[in-house]
Amino acid sequence: MVQGTTSDAGKSTVVAAICRWLSRQGVSVAPFKPQNMALNSAVTIDGGEIGRSTALQAMACGIPAHSDMNPVLLKPQSDRGAQVILRGQVHGNMDALDYHGFKAEAQTSVMAAWRDLSARYDVIIAEGAGSPAEINLRANDIANMGFAEAADCPVLLVGDIDRGGVFAQLVGTLELLSASEQNRIKGFAINRFRGDPALLTSGLDWLTQRTGKPVVGVLPYLQGLVLDAEDSVGIHGRQAGDDALRVVIPVLPRMSNHNDFDPLRLHPRVTLTYVRADQPIPPADLIILPGSKSTRSDLAWLRQQGWEAAIQRHLRYGGRVMGICGGLQMLGQGIDDPEGLEGPAGCSPGLQLLDLETRLVAGKQLRNVTGTLLPEGSPLSGYEIHNGVTSGQALTRPLVNLEAGPDGAVSDDGQVFGTYVHGLFDQPGTCDALLQRAGLAPDSGPGAGVDYQRHREAELDRLADMVEEHLDTGWLRQVLQIP
Repeated sequence: MVQGTTSDAGKSTVVAAICRWLSRQGVSVAPFKPQNMALNSAVTIDGGEIGRSTALQAMACGIPAHSDMNPVLLKPQSDRGAQVILRGQVHGNMDALDYHGFKAEAQTSVMAAWRDLSARYDVIIAEGAGSPAEINLRANDIANMGFAEAADCPVLLVGDIDRGGVFAQLVGTLELLSASEQNRIKGFAINRFRGDPALLTSGLDWLTQRTGKPVVGVLPYLQGLVLDAEDSVGIHGRQAGDDALRVVIPVLPRMSNHNDFDPLRLHPRVTLTYVRADQPIPPADLIILPGSKSTRSDLAWLRQQGWEAAIQRHLRYGGRVMGICGGLQMLGQGIDDPEGLEGPAGCSPGLQLLDLETRLVAGKQLRNVTGTLLPEGSPLSGYEIHNGVTSGQALTRPLVNLEAGPDGAVSDDGQVFGTYVHGLFDQPGTCDALLQRAGLAPDSGPGAGVDYQRHREAELDRLADMVEEHLDTGWLRQVLQIP
């Protein structure tokens, strides 16, 4: 199990790196995250839902993502409540205190999923969540040492030197653990180091002498690494040339699946800007409304931030607006949540840019899809994760045609369009076709769109190379008891 001294210490990346390295060694390996809190999720081969970063780790292993790999997924709907996903399916909504009491029951699902996964693969690389030293969350812990103790697995503790204070991180975390948990930690890794490792030698020697545990890796800071993240910590834009297409995305309070836009961060002819609360809305060629876990409240936030007037002005000047999943619902005439699935029950008027309406109903749509973009015919693949059922005249002019039928809508003037399908920008042909609707000039040369699937594979191999060069792989083999 890989645990971290803090959130965003690099646990997900280190697990993906070890998984790809083991896979390249011919080892049968799978990832496992007992509990994850994230709004970025993926649809699994068995029709479930897991954290996006765990699905990426499955890709690193060369295997399809399965709901057993992330048996507890918490999708925040407010500052105090979340939707609870157990083994891929919705269990219900809980506030933080109710979930804290529910964790003992959740542990049953965690251990059952771990046993089933262990029966299918020789090695499991598990990932912790947050820090194992969060004293207030230790009771009935299933995310870190609670799982490690129950599964009797060794732990690699990762500290982030880029934040500073890495020795305090590692020693302080160790000191706050019980004796059995301290013994479970078999080594340390220092992540995101910049500079000459020789400068660390005296500190590493002190750390080993102080704790009796080896430092088995000093992992470098990998410049330009772009991979699926589990939350919004890593959201940042990209500045391209003066002639680049300007794409602007609001960072909604409950924004989900922002990984949709990673290909745009890499596109050489796109300037991507994320706009946060109380920031000015810059000029754009294309405004994209992203997915949301709490669509009505995020729509209210958009209005409070002045986006409704900005979008109307943007359209008057010939701009384009795209909505994905919750963003598609916002573009319609209204959103009705009679059962209070995403918050207080009620109905909210939409932005009224497409002639469609959405009703939120129990029973989440979870599926991987393939199809084509209309009318260009560009092939696409992606996934759907949503509760809403949408109807209306606008759907007679769909954006995409899927194997299961048409999806999405396009306004009569072509300025406004949307779909429930996540992942449209992953395919270079479909990505550029959508961007050309917003004014990107056709380009068949090296400036064309990014093949994001190929990019993912290359980045995972880059991570495996890092393990080979900077992690003690002999120690890793010994701890995993593999030849």
